[in-house]
Amino acid sequence: MTHKEIEDYLLSMPDTWLDFPFGEGTSVYKVGNKEAGEGKLFAIIADNSKPLRLSLKCDPLLAKTLRDKYESVLPGYHLNKKHWNTILCTGQLDDEEIKDLARLSYNLVTQ
Repeated sequence: MTHKEIEDYLLSMPDTWLDFPFGEGTSVYKVGNKEAGEGKLFAIIADNSKPLRLSLKCDPLLAKTLRDKYESVLPGYHLNKKHWNTILCTGQLDDEEIKDLARLSYNLVTQ
């Protein structure tokens, strides 16, 4: 998936908005009340990374399973390694798998 495709998919989720709390170059996707500044982070994209790096929250057992199965799934970069994965978008995971993991991340923070 391209950066634009991932961004469009993430922003299509209800009450999702884009923020840059870490400065330009790091797109942070939050869900919640943007006007009140209340949002929970569920995805991060390192904008200029090659391959594109997408960090998503994940169930701890699934996170480990994915890391064991795919070399392009790593412990979350600068995040809680138990609950976050960073996916290198190399094509090893197909678009639907990435979308499923993004939806899981969204669901984990909205429950």
